[in-house]
Amino acid sequence: MTEYWEPVPKVVDPGPYPGMVPPPSDAIVLFDGTDLSEWRSRDGSDAKWRVEDGVFTVVKGTGDISTRREFGDYQLHIEWRIPENITGESQARGNSGLMLQDLSHLQPAYWYEVQILDSYNNPTYVNGQAGSIYKQNPPLVNAMRPPGEWNVYDVIYTAPRFNEDGSLFTPARVTVFHNGVLVQNNFEIQGHTAYIGLPKYFQAHGKAPITLQDHGDPSEPISFRNIWVREL
Repeated sequence: MTEYWEPVPKVVDPGPYPGMVPPPSDAIVLFDGTDLSEWRSRDGSDAKWRVEDGVFTVVKGTGDISTRREFGDYQLHIEWRIPENITGESQARGNSGLMLQDLSHLQPAYWYEVQILDSYNNPTYVNGQAGSIYKQNPPLVNAMRPPGEWNVYDVIYTAPRFNEDGSLFTPARVTVFHNGVLVQNNFEIQGHTAYIGLPKYFQAHGKAPITLQDHGDPSEPISFRNIWVREL
């Protein structure tokens, strides 16, 4: 898919951060502020990102981290923060990604991504700003809080279904609330996250891990906390 810059989503002030939302009784807690035991590096080893004061932070150069468990349809809550001292611009400013299902064990770069980025006064291509389905669909609005404040994604994800012969039966769908504001409304995911070229469903699959990206740009690393998921 190509990058496009217009129309620019309207900026909406989401209001102040309301405080951490506790996990429901039937949720699987993926990070409770103590350790990364629910996560691993891509090679299967323990996740190497830093945990401190109830928060974990990307350690640049150590690679992406994925859940040890695999998921299909789910509701996900995740909180993330751009550091107050963030530098850089466009895609090189607080870049990460939430891979809703990571199928890279089947095909390189086979995943479905909701973009994480500092989109507060930081112009970039609109299908690559925070809340976008990366390179596919821009957010309905820009609901970003300033650097140093916590952002929240609440995601409803429906995994794709496949026919017995492996062909696609129904595509994946996703609804995303960014800081309580709807930014993706039951969007039909067109296939994998293609940096260049067209998205595609390469092959049939079932459940898969959720992954957070170590993007590799030179900006200061971002942090996460209060992550939980409800299987649907």
